[in-house]
Parts: sequence; structure tokens; C-alpha cells
Amino acid sequence: MTIKTQQELELLKKAGRVVAETIELMIKSVEVGMTTAELDFIGRKNIERHGARSAPELTYGFPGATCISVNEEVAHGLPGDRILRKGDLINIDVSCELNGFYADSGASFQFDETDPKLAMLMETTKKSLKESIKKCRPGKRFNLIGQTIEDHARRAGFSVIENLGSHGVGRALHEQPEFIAGFYDPQDRRTMHEGQVFTIEPFISTGARQAIELDDKWTLATSKKFRTAQYEHTIVVTKNSPIIITANALF
Repeated sequence: MTIKTQQELELLKKAGRVVAETIELMIKSVEVGMTTAELDFIGRKNIERHGARSAPELTYGFPGATCISVNEEVAHGLPGDRILRKGDLINIDVSCELNGFYADSGASFQFDETDPKLAMLMETTKKSLKESIKKCRPGKRFNLIGQTIEDHARRAGFSVIENLGSHGVGRALHEQPEFIAGFYDPQDRRTMHEGQVFTIEPFISTGARQAIELDDKWTLATSKKFRTAQYEHTIVVTKNSPIIITANALF
């Protein structure tokens, strides 16, 4: 999507605020012994409270309002009977539709414990997101995003999940520009333009490079020996600094 009017921007921001608020609420609501289905229900109620709809459910028939991925799970984790425990690395990915506009965001956190390696993994991923956003200006190439993410991962001794990336959003959950790699792709010569809306979502891992679809046909995961962090914002490119549509108090 390309934002053309102030009204469109304000409507997109409203969707972004619902997403950001839902992520914050879900992270604060996690308790020992809670199932991912129970956590998803909290997210659903907040989305619906604002008159919004779950974007993955609406678009793809996803069996849940939000995606909750735990430990070796990287993305699209199905809410269900998995019990959350201290020390789990949890990723919550929320996207919603409100008044015909879509926003998408995600965040990883370790529940009630702090493992130094996971702390570094999460901090590296957050920093790569922040620095990638700074690179977004009209005329700049999309492969600067992947280059920035990959540079941060390598310097910290981590890897990038190469088959997951960022994407266009705005009037649909996934639209042009399609797959924006989280690594440097010299063949990608696409450039950004003013008003363009897309996500940036680095997936940085303790060693994995691919996420594999599980038997449930939704969840993407690595070997159980790896952990992966993801942080995501929806942004709008402007002549000045990009607008972070899904900005929140946590990252």
C-alpha cells in the first residue's frame, strides 16, 4: 500500500494502535501454567473490543486470533494446549484489520527468567530492527534492510532465518512488496518510495538458517536445540524519518 492522504494514515495508525496494545497486554498477562490458547483468548478479546478483526484468521482461516510461538517454534505458532513455563522464549505476533486497514507487529521475550545468551539474541534482534528502520527512505534499496539485519546477526555470532522475511501491508495482510529478505540479496534492486507501507521483521537465531513447517501445516520451527527471536513493526516511508505505525512501550 502507498499512503496518499492524511485520512488513510490516521486509519492505518488506529489499526497499529490496536496491534501494539494487544501485544503489550498479552506479554503482561502471561502466567505459569497458562496455555497458549488461553493467552490467545486474551488477545482476541482486546482486538474485538476495538471493533477490529484478527488478520490471519480473516485472511487465511488461521485457527487462532494471534500467532504464539514457543522455544524452537519460530513463527505462526498455533494457540492450543501447550503450557507456558518459566524460561520459555515466547514470540507473540499480532496483526489486525480495522476499517479496511491492516497493521502487523511481533515481539519475543523470555518468560520470568533471563538467560544471558537469549538476552543477547533478543537485544541483537531489536537493534537490527531499529537500525533497519533508520535506513528506510524514498529511493533506498530494500536490500539495505537485509544487509543491516545480517550484519547485526553476524557480529553477535548469530544466524538469520533465510526463508522468512518482511512484506508489504496496509490494505491486506500481505501485499507488494513481497518477500523482503532478512539477509543481503544483491539481486534485489527494488527501491522504496514515499508513502509505502511494509513491515520489517528480522528473525535472528542461535544457529538455524531455515524454519520448517510442522505437521499442523501452520507452525514454522527449527531443531529444538536452536532459539530464534523476532521483532516486527509496520512502517510508512516518508521524506524524513519513517513513521512506526505499531510503536509501543516495549520495543
